[in-house]
Amino acid sequence: MKQYSEKFIRNIALLGHGSSGKTTLADAILYYAGITDRIGKTGDSTTVMDFDPEEKKRKVSVSTAVYAAEIGENKLNLIDAPGLFDFASGVCEALAAADSAIITISGKSGLTVGAKQSFEKARALNKSVGFFIGKLDSTHAHFYRVLSALAGNYGAVICPVVVPYIENDEVKSYINLIENKAYACEGIELKEMRMPVSTELDDMRNMLLEAVASVDEELMDKYFSGEEFTTDELISGLAKGVVSGEICPVYCGVQQTGDAVPLMVDNILKIMPSVADSKYITADGAEKDYSADADNALLIFKTIADPFVGKLSYFKVLGGKIKNDTRLINNRTGEEERLSKVVWLKGGKQEDADVISAGDIGAVAKLGGVATGDTLSAKGDVVAKAIDFPAPNLTVAVYPKSKGDEEKITSALNRIMEEDRTIKVYMNTETHEQILEALGEQHIDVIISRLKSKFGADVELKQPKIAYRETIRKSVQVQGRHKKQSGGHGQFGDVWIRFEPCDSEELVFEDEVFGGAVPKNFFPAVEKGLRECTSKGVLAGYPVVGVKAVLYDGSYHPVDSSEMSFKMAATIAFKEGIPQTAPVLLEPIGTLKVLVPDEMLGDVIGDINKRRGRIIGMNPAENKMQEVIGEVPIAEMSDFATAMRSITQGTATFTLEPTRYEEVPQNIAQKIIDANK
Repeated sequence: MKQYSEKFIRNIALLGHGSSGKTTLADAILYYAGITDRIGKTGDSTTVMDFDPEEKKRKVSVSTAVYAAEIGENKLNLIDAPGLFDFASGVCEALAAADSAIITISGKSGLTVGAKQSFEKARALNKSVGFFIGKLDSTHAHFYRVLSALAGNYGAVICPVVVPYIENDEVKSYINLIENKAYACEGIELKEMRMPVSTELDDMRNMLLEAVASVDEELMDKYFSGEEFTTDELISGLAKGVVSGEICPVYCGVQQTGDAVPLMVDNILKIMPSVADSKYITADGAEKDYSADADNALLIFKTIADPFVGKLSYFKVLGGKIKNDTRLINNRTGEEERLSKVVWLKGGKQEDADVISAGDIGAVAKLGGVATGDTLSAKGDVVAKAIDFPAPNLTVAVYPKSKGDEEKITSALNRIMEEDRTIKVYMNTETHEQILEALGEQHIDVIISRLKSKFGADVELKQPKIAYRETIRKSVQVQGRHKKQSGGHGQFGDVWIRFEPCDSEELVFEDEVFGGAVPKNFFPAVEKGLRECTSKGVLAGYPVVGVKAVLYDGSYHPVDSSEMSFKMAATIAFKEGIPQTAPVLLEPIGTLKVLVPDEMLGDVIGDINKRRGRIIGMNPAENKMQEVIGEVPIAEMSDFATAMRSITQGTATFTLEPTRYEEVPQNIAQKIIDANK
């Protein structure tokens, strides 16, 4: 592959709702470019971008794929991102590498949640956006209904460029509004036709002309004076508006046949921003140009961890020219990394590269100390803006199916966590369970499948145990007396202890002994005995908190008393005294924040109430959203992510942070106690 300057490189992410046709569109583009000899089908697992075994098995994209395509004098790095919400990390990776995005929309399904979220994410990162309304060969597909929905949601930025001419509910041709020409499509073959007469087409072209005129004063004057724009003026006006965000071009076609895809590709290579038109954002918010003359620097935007071939790091060059054996410093670790061999990405394959220049995308193997989101630079002084990955919201406990596999499973999960920044793995020290957090049920299913297929680790999943605790509600005074005689020296320890409620996570131990009733050298043994007892309460065996124990009296034997004797006496006092303190069970309470559309607010609040939650506040947010703030028992939240996905069609997002403990209602507490007997 030859080298391209910044002016001729375009990095475009394909985004959209699941099953909207992103991966097939990528195949159609590659077919048009002459790279492949056919357009693959996701249902047959024959697409170029879905090369991962999990994708072939599930027939859906689960990770980001990149293909470096040469089309004429241009290089187009296609970045295909997953559309399912469970694999949202792929969208974050794609947008970190892309300078613009094409959002695919099914002409049948219309403007879906996934398309809306893709638009919002791209715009939030100042990426140029276009739309491709596809699958127009589907029954009940309707381009103009979708276009109307886009205009209704996003206003004057929506600008049709390629539209279908429909007669008797059948697409007869595609109109390039810039050239004002009609084409019959047979796959990627275009045959120019007589331009049909249609008021609807005139309206579409007027939308294009108004959009172009709005971005340039000279063009605005020309438009109002009734003069025609030249093709070059339309192209330059579109390009200017796309870069500034004032125009979002709309294309259409059929991915599986390639119909009208050439019309889109030829246009986006002219109007979508090149690397020369784009900038990257530093950690402190500054905008920087991609320049081959700058010091070497790159951003790691994706990682693949494979037990056989090792780690493969996808990168975008921020500055300079990256060659084999380039040495760079990782800003996060301060360590020098050697890029021994750099490659171009071709879906599931790679091609050796001599040089990868500023703004271009490549990959390198075996960077052990490098993680997704790291910036590497010649002096270690370049830091790109962090990639903002969504937080995991579904939690499961992972157990090995075979004894002795614990280490293998932990190692494998850590490797998978290197690939996916939306995964969290840790050991819960209270419940002694290995916890896996992810973005949804399908996400977890893929993780478990990869554990087995890639690392040979077979596991079973359980609902995580809740870290309940116990505490006391009243004070008591109790004696603990330990006496044992078995020939020779006996054992004798005698203590009087007052147990009181207090506000503390750990046992608070004090002494009020006067006159040497209990020698001071036995105080540590008493405290140790009590602390050991607090690890397992008297109700259901959960740790005891909020207890103050005051040693105020006792007695000892000059020969038979020992540290062990007083430790045993303290244990007896605890076991006899705590049941008299009105002990209760405590449960963890979390602060819940849900961002939900206005029209779904009532359903979400209803679901929270069913979970024994309390609404403590609501705040209006952008885009007709509401932030609901509440407090909920963690024990009721195991399926909340699934419920929110169902209730809001994936439009709601939430965070849940454990904050404190509260007493469990008596009826629920009794069930927990009975289950632990």
